Amino acid sequence: MSIISTLIGVFAPIFLILSPFTSYTDQILSIHRTRTSAGFALDIPGIMLTASILKIFYWPGARYDMSLLVQAFIMVGVQITLLKVALDNRPAWRGERPFTGMETSFVETGSGRPLDFWRWKQQRSYWEYLLYLTFGLLALHGLLRPDGSSLYTRLIGGIGLTIEATLPLPQLYANYRAQSCKGFRVSVLANWLFGDMMKMGYFFASEPGRVPWAFKLCGMFQAGCDAGLGIQYWMYGEGETLGDADTRLS
Repeated sequence: MSIISTLIGVFAPIFLILSPFTSYTDQILSIHRTRTSAGFALDIPGIMLTASILKIFYWPGARYDMSLLVQAFIMVGVQITLLKVALDNRPAWRGERPFTGMETSFVETGSGRPLDFWRWKQQRSYWEYLLYLTFGLLALHGLLRPDGSSLYTRLIGGIGLTIEATLPLPQLYANYRAQSCKGFRVSVLANWLFGDMMKMGYFFASEPGRVPWAFKLCGMFQAGCDAGLGIQYWMYGEGETLGDADTRLS
C-alpha cells in the first residue's frame, strides 16, 4: 500500500499540473478545425476561469498544495484560449454587455439568466467580467490581508471550489436537451474521469492537512457528475441532436 501511495504522491501532482493541457487541447483544436462550437457548453470556460481565479486568491490564506496552485495558473491560460476559440466560432447569439439592464429588471434578459450572465453578444464583455473579478479580488486582498483562519479565506475557497464542482452540470444539461453528446469531445470526458481518479487518490493519500477537506468534498461531487456524463455518452453517443433531427424532418 505504501508503494501505491508513493507512486500517487509522485505522479499525481505532475498529472494535475498537466491536466489543463491534456483535458482541453483536443477540444480547442476540434472547435478550430470545424469552425463551430455548437454542442460545447460555453459555461465550461466560464466556470473554470472563475473557479481558478478564486483558487489563486485562496492560496495566500490557505497555503494548500503547490501543485494545485500551479494547475490553477495554467488552467487560466488554457481556458482563456478555449474561451477565445469558442467565442470566435459560436453560433449567432443575442446578448448584452455585462451588468447592463440593472436599472430595468434583474431577470429581464434574452437568455433567461440574471443580467444575461455569460450569454453576452460582444466578446469584450467576457474579458471585462474577468478583469472586474480579478481586480476586485486584488482590492479585497489589499484591504483585508487574509490569513488561513479568516472568514474571508474560508469563504473565497469554498465559493471557488463549489463553482469548480459544478463544471460538468452545463454539459450534462446541454447533452440532455439535445439527446446527443455531439460537439463535446470524448477526450475531454476521458481526461475528466481519469483526472477524478488521480485527484481522489492524491487527495486522500496525502498527509493530513496538505489538501483541505473542501477540495476533497468538491472533488467527490464533481467525480459523480463526470460519471453521469459518461453514462450520457454511452446512452446518446455523438449522433444528431434533436434540433438536427427536427430540421431534417421538416
